[in-house]
Amino acid sequence: DKQFDAIRESRGLVGLNYAVAMLRPDARENADTPLTDMVRHIDYMVNRMGIDCVALGSDFDGAKIPGEIADASGNQKLVEALREAGYSEDELAKICRENWLRVLGSAWHEQ
Repeated sequence: DKQFDAIRESRGLVGLNYAVAMLRPDARENADTPLTDMVRHIDYMVNRMGIDCVALGSDFDGAKIPGEIADASGNQKLVEALREAGYSEDELAKICRENWLRVLGSAWHEQ
């Protein structure tokens, strides 16, 4: 939480880690992890830091991720689960791309 608070204060960004052991309450390496566990983490981050500090992350390079996601094409399933959980189209745009573009653009311009 202290790291989240510091990120919020700096207008930084946290991308959701898709590794199932990070998502599951029992920390098991089980690909049958439901998308609702991912939504629960996004909800927590949004409540802690605000919508402008949260993004999709991933971990497609070797971590066991939820089977429903499988690869980058499965991100649309997560977006739909977030939509069903009540996230607006503007909020989804921030989580999916706009927050990344803001932070990366800011870093690029500081060079």
